[in-house]
Amino acid sequence: MKKWFASILIVMLISGCAPQLNKENENEVVQGKDEKKETSIIPNYQISDSLYRSILPFKASKTRGMVVDNLNSSYDIKEFETGLMRVAKENFSTDTYLFQEGQKLDQDTVRKWLNRKYTKAQLKELKLDEEDNVGLNPVNDEKGSIEKQNEKSPIYLAHILEHDYLVKDGKKARLSGVVIGLALNSIHYYQKEEYGATFEQPIKHEKLEAEGKKMAEEVLKRLRAMEGLGNIPITIALFEQNSRSAVVPGNFFAYAHAAQGSSSLGDWKDINEKHYLFPSAKAEDDHREDVDRFMRFKDEIEKYFPNYTGIIGRAFYKDDQIVNLKIDIPIQVFGEAEIIGFTQLAASSVMDSLDYFNVDVNISSINGAEALISKKSGDKEPFVHFYK
Repeated sequence: MKKWFASILIVMLISGCAPQLNKENENEVVQGKDEKKETSIIPNYQISDSLYRSILPFKASKTRGMVVDNLNSSYDIKEFETGLMRVAKENFSTDTYLFQEGQKLDQDTVRKWLNRKYTKAQLKELKLDEEDNVGLNPVNDEKGSIEKQNEKSPIYLAHILEHDYLVKDGKKARLSGVVIGLALNSIHYYQKEEYGATFEQPIKHEKLEAEGKKMAEEVLKRLRAMEGLGNIPITIALFEQNSRSAVVPGNFFAYAHAAQGSSSLGDWKDINEKHYLFPSAKAEDDHREDVDRFMRFKDEIEKYFPNYTGIIGRAFYKDDQIVNLKIDIPIQVFGEAEIIGFTQLAASSVMDSLDYFNVDVNISSINGAEALISKKSGDKEPFVHFYK
């Protein structure tokens, strides 16, 4: 191991260091029409060219909270939301467009769209009108065993997420783009009886993709019929969520774009993104060299500090190239000196073994977060922060 120790940076966040929202770095704009007009603020300060500026005050999505109930894990929830922003950049530049959470689709609408399609008998039994029969998931005709029913007609669509993109036009901000994410199930979970055991019905990717694209066309049709969306460019992306037990998220795998006023989606484009757990058999099969580097880092930590409880890495790949690697290290420690020593070793090992990766290492104990190590590919030394 090189005789090198990371420089320790103690970050003090004080109000004078952060950009302030005042008349010198904000723009006031008007949203809405007539009596619905609202004055909003667009901060001039942009954290990164890769991130969208948001309109203030923040307006929560009309479906806020539903994603937590409908997706399988916190990993899928985060990736579904942040990944949809990556898709948006294909058609809506961060230089031009402003981000706002979805304001067109409300909870009642999304809930109805996530339902199964009903038979006439089911509508009558549920005392529903035909106008309520708008579910995008397939009908369950209740013929055959419960296993056969769920094999024949699984729930494909788990959630619908809307993101809005606005453009500043003089003193006004107008809606200029909508991006919709359709979260699809790789596994359909069902119960044979209320409060009974949960069973799994895997769904082949090819079938899931075909159903997702068919649903996307119907969603576009319905959006075009909504007030204010008849002439707005719309992108729809398909996300395949992972199983409930997975410790890495699923991924977006395709998107299509309907230009201004278009009533149909254009050609579908593949998205080559994937998340891997390090170490794992799948990661070794697909990216052995990267896993070997991670294992060298892991072995070096084990050699000097055997009292840790495990090191896990989560790698994100785009177009078969690693974008970033996030490493979690839970440790058992007895004092500040040991935390500092461990963090210095970990930082040195990052530079030795993971030099060409973008890496974030989170070190934690039973007391919570202890330290963060962050390094971009090509950096000569990492950023190290101790939480106080």
